[in-house]
Amino acid sequence: MPKVIAAFAKSLARAAGFTIETDGTVRSGETIVHRCSIETGDHIDAKEFYTLLEWITRRQPRRLTLVEAYAGTLQVDDLGILGLALKTAPTLHASLKRLERYHRLLTDTAVYRLEEGTGRSRLVLEQTTPDDASTALRSECALGGVARKTACFAQQALELTAVTFRHHCVGDPQDYEAFFGCPVSFGCDEDAIVFPDQTLKLPNRLGDAAVSDFLTQHLDRELDALLPENPIRADALRRLSTALSTGVPQAAELAAEMGMSERTFFRRLADEGTSFRDLVREAQASLARDLLAHSDCSIAEVAFLTGFAEQSTFGRAFKRWVGQAPAQFRMSRSEKPRTMRSAVMAGTAQRLAGRANTLAGPAV
Repeated sequence: MPKVIAAFAKSLARAAGFTIETDGTVRSGETIVHRCSIETGDHIDAKEFYTLLEWITRRQPRRLTLVEAYAGTLQVDDLGILGLALKTAPTLHASLKRLERYHRLLTDTAVYRLEEGTGRSRLVLEQTTPDDASTALRSECALGGVARKTACFAQQALELTAVTFRHHCVGDPQDYEAFFGCPVSFGCDEDAIVFPDQTLKLPNRLGDAAVSDFLTQHLDRELDALLPENPIRADALRRLSTALSTGVPQAAELAAEMGMSERTFFRRLADEGTSFRDLVREAQASLARDLLAHSDCSIAEVAFLTGFAEQSTFGRAFKRWVGQAPAQFRMSRSEKPRTMRSAVMAGTAQRLAGRANTLAGPAV
């Protein structure tokens, strides 16, 4: 059953002028106005959290007022060890990488994903539960809280390029732009904050790599206790699949992206009975099969997208994996409709256009 750390519920209640006691009683002054159940471990059931959000929304129809108050009410220290790790990370980039990795300790209803690009990067918020009446408020509070808190512990003024939301605006868009200090768009594909790359390099006022690393060791132990079997393997495969179009990443790069040392990365893979080489091969084979069966990419493009510099090398490797040449594999699945997979192709179109002439071999 999805859960949310009670600190989020308590901060939102305070933002709306209420208080939540340890037993889940919601008060307005001395009057009991609502009840919710806070479980052992200081978490609240996600459905109860959403019900609370809807109840608060009905009493404060101007959503941005709640978002602004919540962003000011929520304290980083309310997040326990994770809050300390965020503040003591050396740079804003390190803070956001910790948020990406350890946010699941706070809730399993949403995840963050840091996408680094050229010139600007995005912190994407993905809801892992179905949308409901509280989704828009949750997204605005989450991104508003991140923007406000990171600005508090960054050593210099925090500059945002843009903020995007999937839902439609129910207030004045200019008010949102005044709050975030940047253009805000609604009805977009993702809930995200866009940062200039140089902003991610800003040092944190309390940055201390040794302290932060010490805290992340504790967070790793907590995370290991929560994650299902083979968590590192699944996470690494997902990251590899999106990174292969720029070449096979080094193990050290992937380990750093996942918030651990290369040595720890190798050890944890070994504990799960696999290796980095095995993961790369599995990610390449899976992505290649998917692209050949369900996309209109040429075989040369599939080779590029799966991390191969030459089509011939890809062809030999693919035949070892599945026992068929790429063209034979595609023909055997030609009866199935092929469409461009947005999840795979997003972000690769420009790279393909820029390197189309360098792909080895003829298009098929």
